[in-house]
Amino acid sequence: MEHVSTRGQSPPLDFAAATLAGLAPDGGLYLPRAWPRLAPETFRALASADYVTTAARVLAPLTAPVLDEAALLPLLHRAYDGFAHAAVTPLVQLDSRHWLLELHHGPTLAFKDLALQLLGQFFARFLEAGGPPLTIIGATSGDTGSAAIAAVAGIPGVRIFMLHPHGRVSGVQRRQMTTVVAGNVHNIAVDGSFDDCQALVKALFNDPALRARHRLSAVNSINWARLAAQTVYYVHAALRLGAPGRALSFSVPTGNFGDVFAGHVAAEMGLPVERLMVATNENDILARALGTGDYSRRRLTPTQSPSMDIQVSSNFERLIFDLSGRDGARTAAAMRAFEAEGRLTLWPELLAHMRQRFTPARIDAPDMAEAMRWAWQRCGVLVDPHTAIGLAAARRLEEEVEGPIVTLATAHPAKFPDAVEAATGVRPGLPERLADLFDRPERMTRLALCQARLADFIDRAPA
Repeated sequence: MEHVSTRGQSPPLDFAAATLAGLAPDGGLYLPRAWPRLAPETFRALASADYVTTAARVLAPLTAPVLDEAALLPLLHRAYDGFAHAAVTPLVQLDSRHWLLELHHGPTLAFKDLALQLLGQFFARFLEAGGPPLTIIGATSGDTGSAAIAAVAGIPGVRIFMLHPHGRVSGVQRRQMTTVVAGNVHNIAVDGSFDDCQALVKALFNDPALRARHRLSAVNSINWARLAAQTVYYVHAALRLGAPGRALSFSVPTGNFGDVFAGHVAAEMGLPVERLMVATNENDILARALGTGDYSRRRLTPTQSPSMDIQVSSNFERLIFDLSGRDGARTAAAMRAFEAEGRLTLWPELLAHMRQRFTPARIDAPDMAEAMRWAWQRCGVLVDPHTAIGLAAARRLEEEVEGPIVTLATAHPAKFPDAVEAATGVRPGLPERLADLFDRPERMTRLALCQARLADFIDRAPA
């Protein structure tokens, strides 16, 4: 399976090379040249399979010929055998229509673990072939950083530099990054927003001199392997609720569009999906884009769902490319215009294609809090603010779909105890394995919003 850039000017790569590269040299994002299809009988055969078996079957067409099912299985076991729940991603029924897909049983209590624990295994496997050390540069709005660090800490031949916006992630999120004791981990607190951090990362990837000095790679959702891994839990959940015999809908809290794009990939691979509900907070660039065609950057509003406080949704470029005839030149021109002007009006035929699968919903703070109260008081379940946004969207849009609605529970409520307590009166505690998190010493470096200073820091940091 060849992987091509959304901007059409980079040579195609196989799965291993695309994984190690992260961002394409032309500034685009890698995708498979075409979507493989799984037959209904393939889905039916997985109806009672465990998560690892399902993952190997779903991922094999995406990783071929680099990795087949037999090669994937040991990597998947190492990635997921340590999760706190035997089902890896258990489903919890809330009422007759609504389900939660719990994606927070990994080491850092967030859905990012599903992708990044496997990405760490991919890196270790592909680096066995030799070559220069890998320098990972990433930006996080909260959860990606800790999950990525947990995945690659201590891996030989890998250094990771993780940027987070200073003072704009929760205490639990920050400490899950800064308390990791590993020589190859470098935490950087940047004076700016997540979008500023993400822009710095993209600028570094587009710096030819830095790329000549370091073998750069990415763990953000710009890395295609991350999204490939996330397609699995859509398939695994759907099969437990009647697929492929019936379609169902997913409500996805999202800021960067990566998680919901993975649902789109699952649908393109043959999974019957009725709707993908795109749930945003007040930073509603995705809701506006899918609702009116206005993909424009506005002033960022800090919220109680900080992982979604994003005004530039990197993975939206993948959807533009995929639904506009995979026209790299047109996608590149559109993204250059957006980067220069901060706005893009989606052309009518593209918007029409998007609306065939995606339904947006902006959820403000009062509705988020009400969803947390409903889940606790009516169902006895505590949910974090991000999950609550997805749940509020699912309940708002439930009359527009017929089948079950699965809301992705993207983080453990203990990662955001203040917000959960304010809404429900109950303060969630950390699981036992993280009970001493606030007693552990922290290590991080605070830097100004400056590309040159960050590049110098990377040059000087020990391997």
